[in-house]
Amino acid sequence: MTNFKYRYCSLNKLVFMASFVWSVSSVTWAQMESSSHAMSADSIKSATCIGSSLDCANAATPFLTNEGKLVLVWTAGGAVSVARSDDFGKTFSPAVKIAEHGKWLDTGSDARPQLVVDSKGHILIAYAFFKDTQWNAQINTVRSLDGGRTFTSPEPLIKDGTSERFPMTLIGPDGGIFMTWIDKRLLDAAKLKGVKKLGASIAYSFSNDGGKTFKSERIANEDSCECCRIGASLDPKGRIIIAYRAIFPNSIRDHATQIISSQGPEKIRRISNDEWKTDACPHHGPSIAISDSDTIHTAWFTQGKVRSGVFYAHSKDHGANYSTPIPIGKEGALISRPNLLAIGNSVWMVWKEFDGQKALIFMKKSNDDGKTWSPEKSLLQTSGYSDHPLLISMGGQVFLSWLTRIDGYRLIEIGLAE
Repeated sequence: MTNFKYRYCSLNKLVFMASFVWSVSSVTWAQMESSSHAMSADSIKSATCIGSSLDCANAATPFLTNEGKLVLVWTAGGAVSVARSDDFGKTFSPAVKIAEHGKWLDTGSDARPQLVVDSKGHILIAYAFFKDTQWNAQINTVRSLDGGRTFTSPEPLIKDGTSERFPMTLIGPDGGIFMTWIDKRLLDAAKLKGVKKLGASIAYSFSNDGGKTFKSERIANEDSCECCRIGASLDPKGRIIIAYRAIFPNSIRDHATQIISSQGPEKIRRISNDEWKTDACPHHGPSIAISDSDTIHTAWFTQGKVRSGVFYAHSKDHGANYSTPIPIGKEGALISRPNLLAIGNSVWMVWKEFDGQKALIFMKKSNDDGKTWSPEKSLLQTSGYSDHPLLISMGGQVFLSWLTRIDGYRLIEIGLAE
Protein backbone atom coordinates (compact mmCIF):
# COMPACT_ATOMS: atom_id res chain seq x y z
CA MET A 1 0.00 0.00 0.00
CA THR A 2 1.24 3.49 -0.76
CA ASN A 3 0.48 6.75 0.95
CA PHE A 4 -1.00 9.56 -1.10
CA LYS A 5 0.96 12.74 -0.52
CA TYR A 6 -0.93 15.99 -0.28
CA ARG A 7 0.44 19.30 -1.41
CA TYR A 8 -0.57 22.87 -0.92
CA CYS A 9 -1.85 24.50 -4.08
CA SER A 10 -1.38 28.20 -4.81
CA LEU A 11 -4.37 30.53 -4.51
CA ASN A 12 -5.95 28.00 -2.17
CA LYS A 13 -7.51 30.57 0.12
CA LEU A 14 -9.05 32.44 -2.78
CA VAL A 15 -10.34 29.22 -4.30
CA PHE A 16 -11.75 28.02 -0.99
CA MET A 17 -13.67 31.24 -0.37
CA ALA A 18 -14.99 31.26 -3.93
CA SER A 19 -16.08 27.62 -3.74
CA PHE A 20 -17.92 28.14 -0.46
CA VAL A 21 -19.70 31.23 -1.72
CA TRP A 22 -20.76 29.18 -4.74
CA SER A 23 -22.19 26.54 -2.40
CA VAL A 24 -24.27 28.79 -0.17
CA SER A 25 -25.13 31.56 -2.61
CA SER A 26 -25.45 29.70 -5.88
CA VAL A 27 -28.71 31.41 -6.74
CA THR A 28 -26.97 34.78 -6.88
CA TRP A 29 -24.61 33.33 -9.45
CA ALA A 30 -27.38 31.47 -11.20
CA GLN A 31 -29.51 34.54 -11.74
CA MET A 32 -26.66 36.16 -13.65
CA GLU A 33 -27.36 33.66 -16.42
CA SER A 34 -30.65 31.84 -16.95
CA SER A 35 -28.75 28.62 -17.58
CA SER A 36 -26.89 28.97 -14.26
CA HIS A 37 -23.69 27.74 -15.86
CA ALA A 38 -21.42 30.77 -15.45
CA MET A 39 -17.84 29.86 -14.50
CA SER A 40 -17.80 28.54 -10.94
CA ALA A 41 -15.03 28.01 -8.43
CA ASP A 42 -14.72 24.45 -9.76
CA SER A 43 -13.13 25.88 -12.88
CA ILE A 44 -10.74 27.97 -10.79
CA LYS A 45 -9.68 25.22 -8.41
CA SER A 46 -8.97 22.70 -11.15
CA ALA A 47 -6.47 25.12 -12.63
CA THR A 48 -4.54 25.41 -9.36
CA CYS A 49 -3.84 21.70 -8.87
CA ILE A 50 -2.78 19.69 -11.88
CA GLY A 51 -3.18 15.94 -12.14
CA SER A 52 -5.66 13.12 -11.60
CA SER A 53 -4.45 11.97 -8.18
CA LEU A 54 -6.53 12.21 -5.02
CA ASP A 55 -4.72 15.33 -3.84
CA CYS A 56 -6.17 17.24 -6.81
CA ALA A 57 -9.68 15.78 -6.57
CA ASN A 58 -12.76 18.00 -6.45
CA ALA A 59 -15.09 15.22 -5.23
CA ALA A 60 -14.57 11.78 -3.67
CA THR A 61 -17.24 9.18 -2.93
CA PRO A 62 -16.60 6.32 -0.47
CA PHE A 63 -18.07 2.86 -0.01
CA LEU A 64 -17.26 0.81 3.08
CA THR A 65 -17.85 -2.95 2.91
CA ASN A 66 -18.95 -5.09 5.83
CA GLU A 67 -15.38 -6.40 6.02
CA GLY A 68 -13.98 -2.90 6.54
CA LYS A 69 -12.61 -2.47 3.02
CA LEU A 70 -12.85 1.13 1.80
CA VAL A 71 -13.31 1.79 -1.92
CA LEU A 72 -12.93 5.43 -2.95
CA VAL A 73 -13.76 6.92 -6.36
CA TRP A 74 -12.91 10.51 -7.28
CA THR A 75 -12.75 13.02 -10.13
CA ALA A 76 -9.63 15.07 -10.78
CA GLY A 77 -7.88 16.49 -13.82
CA GLY A 78 -10.69 15.40 -16.13
CA ALA A 79 -10.36 11.75 -15.05
CA VAL A 80 -12.28 9.31 -12.87
CA SER A 81 -10.06 7.19 -10.61
CA VAL A 82 -10.54 4.60 -7.89
CA ALA A 83 -8.40 3.11 -5.12
CA ARG A 84 -8.82 0.68 -2.22
CA SER A 85 -7.83 0.92 1.43
CA ASP A 86 -7.58 -1.78 4.10
CA ASP A 87 -6.94 0.67 6.96
CA PHE A 88 -9.86 3.09 6.75
CA GLY A 89 -8.20 5.55 4.39
CA LYS A 90 -4.79 5.88 6.02
CA THR A 91 -3.13 4.27 3.00
CA PHE A 92 -4.45 3.34 -0.43
CA SER A 93 -3.61 0.92 -3.21
CA PRO A 94 -2.26 2.46 -6.42
CA ALA A 95 -5.04 4.37 -8.14
CA VAL A 96 -6.75 2.90 -11.19
CA LYS A 97 -7.83 5.48 -13.78
CA ILE A 98 -11.11 4.16 -15.19
CA ALA A 99 -12.12 7.02 -17.51
CA GLU A 100 -10.75 10.24 -18.90
CA HIS A 101 -12.86 13.02 -20.43
CA GLY A 102 -10.78 16.16 -19.87
CA LYS A 103 -12.80 19.35 -19.61
CA TRP A 104 -16.00 17.47 -20.53
CA LEU A 105 -16.11 15.52 -17.26
CA ASP A 106 -18.98 16.72 -15.06
CA THR A 107 -17.35 18.20 -11.97
CA GLY A 108 -20.05 20.72 -11.05
CA SER A 109 -20.62 21.60 -7.41
CA ASP A 110 -23.39 19.00 -7.04
CA ALA A 111 -21.84 16.32 -9.28
CA ARG A 112 -19.87 13.34 -8.01
CA PRO A 113 -19.12 9.79 -9.16
CA GLN A 114 -21.18 7.03 -7.54
CA LEU A 115 -20.27 3.49 -6.55
CA VAL A 116 -21.66 0.38 -4.88
CA VAL A 117 -19.91 -2.84 -3.87
CA ASP A 118 -21.75 -6.16 -3.53
CA SER A 119 -21.09 -9.04 -1.14
CA LYS A 120 -18.71 -10.65 -3.66
CA GLY A 121 -16.58 -7.52 -3.88
CA HIS A 122 -17.86 -6.64 -7.34
CA ILE A 123 -17.89 -2.88 -7.94
CA LEU A 124 -20.15 -0.68 -10.05
CA ILE A 125 -19.21 2.96 -10.68
CA ALA A 126 -21.33 5.58 -12.44
CA TYR A 127 -20.32 9.07 -13.52
CA ALA A 128 -21.40 11.71 -16.04
CA PHE A 129 -19.65 13.75 -18.72
CA PHE A 130 -20.91 16.47 -21.04
CA LYS A 131 -21.65 15.63 -24.66
CA ASP A 132 -21.89 19.21 -25.89
CA THR A 133 -21.70 22.85 -24.83
CA GLN A 134 -25.41 22.92 -23.88
CA TRP A 135 -24.82 20.94 -20.67
CA ASN A 136 -26.32 17.75 -22.07
CA ALA A 137 -24.60 14.84 -20.34
CA GLN A 138 -24.23 11.09 -20.56
CA ILE A 139 -23.94 8.68 -17.64
CA ASN A 140 -21.35 5.94 -18.08
CA THR A 141 -20.93 2.84 -15.94
CA VAL A 142 -17.86 0.70 -15.32
CA ARG A 143 -17.58 -2.58 -13.40
CA SER A 144 -14.90 -4.55 -11.61
CA LEU A 145 -15.14 -8.27 -10.89
CA ASP A 146 -11.81 -8.51 -9.03
CA GLY A 147 -12.24 -6.10 -6.15
CA GLY A 148 -11.16 -2.98 -7.99
CA ARG A 149 -7.90 -4.14 -9.54
CA THR A 150 -9.23 -3.96 -13.09
CA PHE A 151 -12.34 -2.44 -14.66
CA THR A 152 -14.42 -2.82 -17.78
CA SER A 153 -14.42 -0.10 -20.41
CA PRO A 154 -17.00 2.66 -19.78
CA GLU A 155 -20.43 1.96 -21.26
CA PRO A 156 -23.39 4.35 -21.56
CA LEU A 157 -26.23 3.73 -19.14
CA ILE A 158 -28.69 4.65 -21.88
CA LYS A 159 -28.07 4.23 -25.60
CA ASP A 160 -28.76 7.44 -27.54
CA GLY A 161 -30.19 9.27 -24.54
CA THR A 162 -30.92 13.01 -24.60
CA SER A 163 -29.19 13.99 -21.38
CA GLU A 164 -28.60 12.16 -18.08
CA ARG A 165 -26.81 13.78 -15.17
CA PHE A 166 -26.25 13.45 -11.38
CA PRO A 167 -26.48 9.65 -10.97
CA MET A 168 -27.33 8.29 -7.54
CA THR A 169 -26.90 4.58 -6.74
CA LEU A 170 -28.08 2.19 -4.02
CA ILE A 171 -27.52 -1.52 -3.50
CA GLY A 172 -30.11 -3.65 -1.73
CA PRO A 173 -29.62 -6.58 0.66
CA ASP A 174 -30.17 -8.96 -2.26
CA GLY A 175 -27.49 -7.29 -4.38
CA GLY A 176 -29.98 -5.54 -6.66
CA ILE A 177 -28.81 -2.12 -7.82
CA PHE A 178 -30.98 0.98 -8.11
CA MET A 179 -29.92 4.06 -10.04
CA THR A 180 -31.71 7.39 -10.38
CA TRP A 181 -30.68 10.52 -12.25
CA ILE A 182 -31.76 13.84 -13.75
CA ASP A 183 -33.11 13.21 -17.25
CA LYS A 184 -33.93 15.68 -20.04
CA ARG A 185 -35.78 13.55 -22.59
CA LEU A 186 -39.14 15.16 -21.81
CA LEU A 187 -37.60 18.63 -21.96
CA ASP A 188 -36.17 17.85 -25.39
CA ALA A 189 -39.50 16.44 -26.59
CA ALA A 190 -41.32 19.58 -25.43
CA LYS A 191 -38.86 21.81 -27.28
CA LEU A 192 -39.41 19.86 -30.50
CA LYS A 193 -43.15 20.54 -30.13
CA GLY A 194 -42.57 24.21 -29.40
CA VAL A 195 -43.83 23.81 -25.83
CA LYS A 196 -42.10 25.71 -23.04
CA LYS A 197 -40.87 23.44 -20.26
CA LEU A 198 -38.54 24.19 -17.36
CA GLY A 199 -36.09 21.95 -15.55
CA ALA A 200 -35.86 18.24 -16.23
CA SER A 201 -37.27 14.94 -14.89
CA ILE A 202 -36.40 12.26 -12.35
CA ALA A 203 -35.66 8.92 -14.02
CA TYR A 204 -34.61 5.58 -12.55
CA SER A 205 -33.76 1.98 -13.38
CA PHE A 206 -32.82 -1.33 -11.73
CA SER A 207 -30.15 -3.94 -12.37
CA ASN A 208 -30.26 -7.55 -11.17
CA ASP A 209 -26.87 -8.59 -12.58
CA GLY A 210 -24.44 -6.28 -10.80
CA GLY A 211 -24.86 -3.43 -13.25
CA LYS A 212 -24.06 -5.40 -16.40
CA THR A 213 -27.52 -4.53 -17.71
CA PHE A 214 -30.29 -2.22 -16.53
CA LYS A 215 -34.01 -2.53 -17.08
CA SER A 216 -35.90 -0.02 -19.19
CA GLU A 217 -35.82 3.29 -17.39
CA ARG A 218 -38.94 4.92 -15.97
CA ILE A 219 -39.86 8.48 -15.06
CA ALA A 220 -40.72 9.13 -11.40
CA ASN A 221 -41.50 12.85 -11.75
CA GLU A 222 -41.74 14.77 -15.01
CA ASP A 223 -40.86 18.11 -13.38
CA SER A 224 -37.69 18.48 -11.34
CA CYS A 225 -34.77 20.84 -10.96
CA GLU A 226 -32.18 20.13 -13.66
CA CYS A 227 -29.04 20.75 -11.60
CA CYS A 228 -29.56 19.42 -8.06
CA ARG A 229 -28.41 15.97 -7.02
CA ILE A 230 -30.92 13.36 -5.80
CA GLY A 231 -30.92 11.73 -2.37
CA ALA A 232 -31.93 8.07 -1.95
CA SER A 233 -32.29 5.61 0.92
CA LEU A 234 -33.73 2.17 1.70
CA ASP A 235 -36.54 1.77 4.24
CA PRO A 236 -36.74 -1.24 6.63
CA LYS A 237 -38.80 -3.17 4.07
CA GLY A 238 -36.19 -2.65 1.38
CA ARG A 239 -38.25 -0.08 -0.52
CA ILE A 240 -36.46 2.87 -2.05
CA ILE A 241 -37.36 6.44 -1.17
CA ILE A 242 -35.85 9.34 -3.09
CA ALA A 243 -35.64 13.03 -2.22
CA TYR A 244 -35.15 15.78 -4.77
CA ARG A 245 -35.91 19.36 -5.69
CA ALA A 246 -39.18 19.23 -7.60
CA ILE A 247 -40.74 21.97 -9.71
CA PHE A 248 -44.25 22.73 -8.52
CA PRO A 249 -46.74 25.06 -10.30
CA ASN A 250 -45.62 28.67 -10.79
CA SER A 251 -41.93 27.67 -10.93
CA ILE A 252 -41.76 26.84 -7.22
CA ARG A 253 -38.67 24.70 -6.57
CA ASP A 254 -39.34 22.96 -3.27
CA HIS A 255 -38.28 19.51 -2.12
CA ALA A 256 -40.25 16.28 -2.33
CA THR A 257 -39.91 12.61 -1.46
CA GLN A 258 -41.24 9.66 -3.39
CA ILE A 259 -41.40 5.92 -2.79
CA ILE A 260 -40.14 3.77 -5.66
CA SER A 261 -41.67 0.31 -5.32
CA SER A 262 -41.46 -2.73 -7.57
CA GLN A 263 -44.76 -1.59 -9.11
CA GLY A 264 -43.43 1.87 -9.95
CA PRO A 265 -43.20 5.39 -8.53
CA GLU A 266 -45.75 6.34 -5.89
CA LYS A 267 -47.24 9.72 -4.99
CA ILE A 268 -45.02 12.80 -4.92
CA ARG A 269 -44.88 14.07 -1.32
CA ARG A 270 -43.88 17.68 -0.67
CA ILE A 271 -41.50 18.03 2.28
CA SER A 272 -42.03 21.70 2.98
CA ASN A 273 -43.82 24.69 1.48
CA ASP A 274 -40.79 26.95 1.25
CA GLU A 275 -42.22 28.78 -1.79
CA TRP A 276 -38.90 29.22 -3.58
CA LYS A 277 -39.92 30.71 -6.90
CA THR A 278 -36.99 30.69 -9.30
CA ASP A 279 -36.04 29.55 -12.78
CA ALA A 280 -32.38 29.35 -11.76
CA CYS A 281 -30.27 26.37 -10.73
CA PRO A 282 -29.48 26.11 -7.01
CA HIS A 283 -26.86 23.33 -7.44
CA HIS A 284 -27.68 22.11 -3.92
CA GLY A 285 -29.59 18.83 -3.57
CA PRO A 286 -31.07 17.26 -0.40
CA SER A 287 -30.10 14.42 1.92
CA ILE A 288 -32.35 11.59 3.14
CA ALA A 289 -32.04 8.77 5.68
CA ILE A 290 -34.63 6.27 6.96
CA SER A 291 -34.59 4.78 10.46
CA ASP A 292 -35.73 1.34 11.59
CA SER A 293 -39.07 2.82 12.69
CA ASP A 294 -39.68 3.78 9.05
CA THR A 295 -39.22 7.49 9.82
CA ILE A 296 -37.98 9.52 6.86
CA HIS A 297 -35.35 12.10 7.81
CA THR A 298 -34.55 14.88 5.35
CA ALA A 299 -32.29 17.95 5.17
CA TRP A 300 -32.18 20.59 2.43
CA PHE A 301 -31.23 24.10 1.33
CA THR A 302 -33.75 26.73 0.21
CA GLN A 303 -34.06 30.45 -0.42
CA GLY A 304 -37.84 30.48 -0.35
CA LYS A 305 -40.30 33.21 0.51
CA VAL A 306 -41.44 31.31 3.60
CA ARG A 307 -37.97 30.29 4.85
CA SER A 308 -34.37 30.62 3.74
CA GLY A 309 -31.38 28.55 4.82
CA VAL A 310 -30.67 24.89 5.58
CA PHE A 311 -33.39 22.87 7.33
CA TYR A 312 -34.32 19.46 8.73
CA ALA A 313 -37.70 17.69 8.94
CA HIS A 314 -38.98 14.13 9.34
CA SER A 315 -42.05 12.10 8.46
CA LYS A 316 -43.54 9.13 10.31
CA ASP A 317 -46.19 8.30 7.69
CA HIS A 318 -44.14 7.60 4.54
CA GLY A 319 -44.01 11.26 3.55
CA ALA A 320 -47.71 12.09 3.78
CA ASN A 321 -46.89 14.65 6.49
CA TYR A 322 -43.62 16.23 7.57
CA SER A 323 -42.66 17.86 10.86
CA THR A 324 -42.18 21.62 11.03
CA PRO A 325 -38.77 22.40 9.48
CA ILE A 326 -36.07 23.37 11.95
CA PRO A 327 -32.96 25.36 10.94
CA ILE A 328 -29.60 23.62 10.95
CA GLY A 329 -26.59 25.36 12.48
CA LYS A 330 -26.17 28.67 14.22
CA GLU A 331 -28.33 31.61 13.19
CA GLY A 332 -26.55 33.85 10.71
CA ALA A 333 -23.82 31.31 9.92
CA LEU A 334 -22.97 30.28 6.37
CA ILE A 335 -24.32 26.72 6.32
CA SER A 336 -24.30 24.25 3.43
CA ARG A 337 -24.22 20.57 2.37
CA PRO A 338 -26.11 18.75 5.16
CA ASN A 339 -25.82 14.95 5.18
CA LEU A 340 -27.83 12.39 7.17
CA LEU A 341 -27.41 8.77 8.25
CA ALA A 342 -29.72 6.58 10.34
CA ILE A 343 -29.02 3.29 12.16
CA GLY A 344 -31.76 1.81 14.30
CA ASN A 345 -33.52 4.87 15.69
CA SER A 346 -30.31 6.91 15.96
CA VAL A 347 -29.75 9.67 13.42
CA TRP A 348 -26.54 11.53 12.65
CA MET A 349 -26.37 14.87 10.86
CA VAL A 350 -23.28 16.70 9.58
CA TRP A 351 -22.92 19.95 7.65
CA LYS A 352 -20.34 22.44 6.45
CA GLU A 353 -19.99 25.93 7.92
CA PHE A 354 -17.79 28.84 6.81
CA ASP A 355 -16.50 31.28 9.45
CA GLY A 356 -14.82 33.74 7.08
CA GLN A 357 -11.44 31.99 7.15
CA LYS A 358 -12.02 28.26 7.12
CA ALA A 359 -14.59 25.55 6.58
CA LEU A 360 -15.71 23.55 9.59
CA ILE A 361 -17.67 20.32 9.76
CA PHE A 362 -20.28 20.17 12.52
CA MET A 363 -22.27 17.22 13.79
CA LYS A 364 -25.24 16.53 15.99
CA LYS A 365 -27.04 13.30 16.85
CA SER A 366 -30.54 12.22 17.78
CA ASN A 367 -31.09 9.08 19.85
CA ASP A 368 -34.89 9.26 19.64
CA ASP A 369 -35.61 9.28 15.91
CA GLY A 370 -35.31 13.02 15.40
CA LYS A 371 -37.43 14.20 18.33
CA THR A 372 -34.50 15.77 20.17
CA TRP A 373 -30.91 16.48 19.18
CA SER A 374 -27.58 16.77 20.96
CA PRO A 375 -25.74 20.11 20.95
CA GLU A 376 -23.76 20.64 17.76
CA LYS A 377 -20.11 19.61 17.86
CA SER A 378 -17.22 20.73 15.65
CA LEU A 379 -15.39 17.76 14.11
CA LEU A 380 -12.90 18.96 11.50
CA GLN A 381 -11.78 22.12 9.75
CA THR A 382 -9.65 23.23 6.83
CA SER A 383 -8.52 26.53 5.33
CA GLY A 384 -8.52 25.34 1.71
CA TYR A 385 -10.97 23.89 -0.77
CA SER A 386 -13.11 21.00 0.52
CA ASP A 387 -15.73 18.60 -0.78
CA HIS A 388 -19.13 17.91 0.80
CA PRO A 389 -19.10 15.98 4.10
CA LEU A 390 -20.49 12.46 3.70
CA LEU A 391 -21.64 9.90 6.27
CA ILE A 392 -21.13 6.15 5.80
CA SER A 393 -21.39 3.17 8.13
CA MET A 394 -20.10 -0.32 8.78
CA GLY A 395 -22.28 -2.33 11.12
CA GLY A 396 -23.03 0.03 13.97
CA GLN A 397 -20.00 2.27 13.37
CA VAL A 398 -20.56 5.67 11.76
CA PHE A 399 -17.82 7.45 9.80
CA LEU A 400 -17.37 10.94 8.37
CA SER A 401 -15.78 11.04 4.92
CA TRP A 402 -14.29 14.40 3.94
CA LEU A 403 -11.97 15.34 1.10
CA THR A 404 -9.89 18.51 1.57
CA ARG A 405 -7.26 20.08 -0.65
CA ILE A 406 -4.76 20.99 2.09
CA ASP A 407 -5.33 18.29 4.71
CA GLY A 408 -6.04 15.41 2.35
CA TYR A 409 -8.74 12.77 2.50
CA ARG A 410 -10.02 11.89 5.97
CA LEU A 411 -12.26 9.09 7.20
CA ILE A 412 -12.95 9.32 10.92
CA GLU A 413 -15.25 7.34 13.19
CA ILE A 414 -17.76 9.70 14.81
CA GLY A 415 -20.10 7.36 16.69
CA LEU A 416 -21.74 4.04 17.38
CA ALA A 417 -25.39 3.05 17.11
CA GLU A 418 -27.19 2.93 20.45
